[in-house]
This record gives sequence, C-alpha cells and structure tokens, in this order.
Amino acid sequence: MSQLIRWTQKSALVAALLLAAAATVPAMAQPKPSGSEVSPLKIVDLTPEEQAEREARKACKVRICAAFHNRNAETPDISCSVLKSWRKEQLTKMLQKAKVSWPWGRVKCTTDVKLKGNALVRAMTDDRYEAKLDTHKVACEVEREKAEPAKINFEFTPRVTFEKGKAVKAELHWGKIEAPTLIKGAMWTATATDNAFNVLQGTLVADINDFIGPRCDEVKAEWTGK
Repeated sequence: MSQLIRWTQKSALVAALLLAAAATVPAMAQPKPSGSEVSPLKIVDLTPEEQAEREARKACKVRICAAFHNRNAETPDISCSVLKSWRKEQLTKMLQKAKVSWPWGRVKCTTDVKLKGNALVRAMTDDRYEAKLDTHKVACEVEREKAEPAKINFEFTPRVTFEKGKAVKAELHWGKIEAPTLIKGAMWTATATDNAFNVLQGTLVADINDFIGPRCDEVKAEWTGK
C-alpha cells in the first residue's frame, strides 16, 4: 500500500503541474516535439470533438495575438472559454520524463481566460512591465475505467514580467485546490513547492515567448491589422 501511495502522489504531482501549465494562455500553443516530449496531433488525426476544441481555441488565440502585435491603445479586454483534452497516450508520453505511467484515461480541462487588453499592449511596448492577471479557475475531469470521472478544480493568479516585448519572469501563484483526497495531497505539495521556488518559471517563460512568436505567426493572416 505504501508503494501505491508514493506512486500515486508522484504521478498526480507531475500531472498537476502539467495541467496547470496547460491551462495558462500560452498553452493554447502545442508543445514543440523535442526528445521524449509528445508531438502535437495532426489535424487529420483529430476526432470531430477534438477538431471543435481546436477551432474554439483558435478564435481566442487570434484575439490575443492581435492584442500583442497590433498594439492598439484601445484594445478591449479579452474573455474566452478554453477547453483542452489530452488522450491517454499523450499523457503517457508527457509523463515519461518523470518515469511514471498514466493509469487513467482522457483528461479534459476548461478555464475562462481573462486578459486586460492594455496589459497585453504594454507587455509589448514598455521597456519593462509586470502583467498581473486575474485569478483563473481550472476545472478538469479525469476519466477512469471502472469508476466515475475524477473531478479536479484549482486556481492560480499568474504574474508575468516582460522586457522589451519578451517574457523574462513568470509565476503562477497557486490558490485553492479541490480534488479527491489522495490527489489533493500530492497537488498541494506540488503547488506549495512551485509557490516557494517557482519551479515552472523556465517552462512558462519559454511557452509565452513561443506563443507570441511562432504560434501567433501561424494565424498572422487573421490578426494582422485587426
């Protein structure tokens, strides 16, 4: 039993950090394949449900990219609901680095992205600017083969520091967590560690800059001049 508990805590800890990073704004960009990281699914491999999710995220992505790059002082605030699912095989590959497997099924997470338009503009135009985002609430469902889906809810209040249009510092500032007892304990440990030592900073900064650059370029025709 003690081995099972340690294994579950380690798996949940990695999954919690993974899900939190994926819920932030740059997570709408797929990760680049590198080493053991999972490659994004090709459009032809998507189910109709996954394709619908992708299209819904794209609309939000275009609005954020327009704010970053058009730099209109009157850019309105942005609010959109983001839904992201991961298949079991994707999660298994993502967790390979931590040398743990993923024993459950698909994970589906939703969050309402809320961004101040003037903050996105200042992030690109000020020499140095700290963007303090509103508290974001994430709700996830983890499918299980012989049980009801496990529900996980958590909050974080990100802060991102930009210098000359590039992210240089990022903090998640974790808040309340609601989850099954065993998972919640592991998540609390993970989030407390990140709050204290900001272990996700490097990943978040890289993802934000990747989103502003190459990922926004993917939809450039749709945000240019808008």
